[in-house]
Amino acid sequence: MNRLPAPVVKDLVLIGGGHTHVAVLKRFGMSPIPGVRLTLITRDVHTPYSGMLPGLVSGHYAFDEVHIDLAPLSRFAGARLFHQPVTGLDLDRQLVLCEGRPPVPYDVLSLNIGSTPSFGGVPGAAELVVPVKPISRFVPRWDRIRARVAASEGPVRIGVVGAGAGGVELTLAADYALRHARREAGRSEDGVEMHLFGSDHSIVSTHNRGMRGRLERTLRARGVHLHLGQSVASVAAGQLTLADGGSVAVDEVLWVTQAGAAPWVAESGLDVDGQGFVRVHDTLQSCSHPGVFAAGDVAAVVNHPREKAGVFAVRQGPPLAANLRRALLGRPLRPFRPQRRFLTLVSTGDRHAVGSRGWWSFEGHAVWRWKDWIDRRFMSLYADLPPMAGDTAPTIEPGLASPDVLRDISTAAMRCGGCGSKVGATPLTRVLEQLRPVRRDDVLIGLDAPDDAAVISVPPDKVLVTTVDAFRAIVNDPFVFGQITANHCLGDIFAMGADAQTALAVATVPFGLDHKVEDTLVQLLSGAVRVLNDAGAALVGGHTSEGAELSLGLSLTGLVNRDAVLRKGGLQPGDRLVLTQGIGTGTLFAAEMRLRAKGRWIEAAIVAMCQSSRDAADTLRRHGASACTDVTGFGLLGHLVEMTRASNVDVRLDLQAVPVLDGALETSAAGFLSSLHPHNVRLRRAVADVERCSGDPRYALLYDPQTAGGLLAGVPADRAGACVDDLRAHGYHDAAIIGTVEPRGQRAPGASIESDAPIHIDRGSA
Repeated sequence: MNRLPAPVVKDLVLIGGGHTHVAVLKRFGMSPIPGVRLTLITRDVHTPYSGMLPGLVSGHYAFDEVHIDLAPLSRFAGARLFHQPVTGLDLDRQLVLCEGRPPVPYDVLSLNIGSTPSFGGVPGAAELVVPVKPISRFVPRWDRIRARVAASEGPVRIGVVGAGAGGVELTLAADYALRHARREAGRSEDGVEMHLFGSDHSIVSTHNRGMRGRLERTLRARGVHLHLGQSVASVAAGQLTLADGGSVAVDEVLWVTQAGAAPWVAESGLDVDGQGFVRVHDTLQSCSHPGVFAAGDVAAVVNHPREKAGVFAVRQGPPLAANLRRALLGRPLRPFRPQRRFLTLVSTGDRHAVGSRGWWSFEGHAVWRWKDWIDRRFMSLYADLPPMAGDTAPTIEPGLASPDVLRDISTAAMRCGGCGSKVGATPLTRVLEQLRPVRRDDVLIGLDAPDDAAVISVPPDKVLVTTVDAFRAIVNDPFVFGQITANHCLGDIFAMGADAQTALAVATVPFGLDHKVEDTLVQLLSGAVRVLNDAGAALVGGHTSEGAELSLGLSLTGLVNRDAVLRKGGLQPGDRLVLTQGIGTGTLFAAEMRLRAKGRWIEAAIVAMCQSSRDAADTLRRHGASACTDVTGFGLLGHLVEMTRASNVDVRLDLQAVPVLDGALETSAAGFLSSLHPHNVRLRRAVADVERCSGDPRYALLYDPQTAGGLLAGVPADRAGACVDDLRAHGYHDAAIIGTVEPRGQRAPGASIESDAPIHIDRGSA
């Protein structure tokens, strides 16, 4: 059977990680399409499941129980995860416009971004209320409200605007949670007063009479004040004014009325309805742009109008995935007809629920347990992912796609080695035209007038510092990977006390059609150039080629006064060891590769890796650093051993003072370690009393290889505290004093530094 390799020939871009797109990701992960590159662009890495939000508010669920982690799901799907807000679309050029990065091209696009607050022109609402949507922003604001209510000495009045199912459910959940919080704080729960506002004359007006009656009885039994039949006219501090002129005193307002679409959706030129939602056919394809699909709250199915409810978004997942697949393969789309009747289960905060379907209604604690089982089963679909199938590229058989798709795959697969593997001159020229490297007077020949090599001058009062580093992509966003690589490589320059001067890039991008290769290279080098420009380093040239996977290397030069070079040697007894950044990237990304790291851990690590060490190096120099190095592949202990060897000193390390990135202790304890970790562990001979400290969970992280890690320096004892304060003021919030330099111990004749164990570890508190 003839099977063709699958270089990148088409881009499927998903905007938003809503209920529908998580199903698409899961299905594409189970059955990828060869030649299709999948990208998820999302504002939030953890997407909340709306059905469990009231349980989170009530305190019955923890954060992770009600959020789908998009990071492992994206890796399972083979999708690039771009953690970025979208600002618009260029539909003519088929580009997604993002904040602070190059546009992202697409061949097929799908929107599942939910809705945004819609205040209906009510004065004061936008400034003073707490909107429930987007849910990701509501959760932290709700936590602050609950803390304030628990700490309040007097009564607290909470208003909920919107008397549909969502508003009623939130009212009852908030009432239960706030009374519970007051009891735990030793205060009277009678101090909580709930008010529910609705413009209709009844609550949950779109549901049957039985359900309305059951929920209204529950609300009145719980003492909730109902204000129905008129809309809210304005919001002021501590007060809601109604359409009839009456007012109600409230301390907090939760806004649960019908939300609208993000403004950029309509501004992009898509056909939208009166609320700004994308009008789509029964196939979920845009009525105006065939290459664009939409689902969930942001979509308005023209022939089947339905209320905005999570049940419809969930049900749209399989048909959307199928039609995206058909659109990519050039096949006819199939219509989807949403159900008219659906099961509704509304929790009342106290592990009790009311349900309805059609004209039937019911309630009880058993109904809540049923709802809990349904919700947990749904979440398990995205928490318990199958094992990764490996890195083998998928293949496609002739006959499964249109002739055009097969032709593109076959053409892109024809690639040579040697110089034939270079990126073509035309796409490379277009890439270079989009880059804006910083200009320097000492660059005599650079990218502005390309030649066989760059020509750089060196001032007579300076010495040249040179370094090179390269590695495979640690993240699947080429723009972010470019930033991380540049920061990692610049660390050597800054650790030597030098200022960055120039950079040469060596990049390998995955095989694909010319315009796909071009886009990847633009994203990659744009990320690197952003960091290089901030550091004052001019990109002056390099080499690009195609290969099996994304990689980037940089050769850098820097300038420093001859007598100002900082080296690993130079530690003095009495110096304090200062570390500017937490450790743990190796174990975190080892776990991420196996779908076992939480998205927020990885995002926090990426933020740390994207933080330049330039200001940290300047701060360390100002405070008289005696020696410095950057913490990278050999881990904290490996680089510390290099410093002790070069300085002929011992050090005493305070293990509890070593800053650790969020999640690293958990992933390390679970056995997720970098492939370089066992090699680094061989340096344990340099540690005195290994057995005594090896049981500490932080100990293993001393050997953890770091990417774009922080700086480690010796600082005089009388200046170390001020140095750390200064570092934290410059944004290095994890900066800490982690140890003390001591005189070299007595060596046995002929003994190696490892056997003399120059590293002494204390396990006490920092």
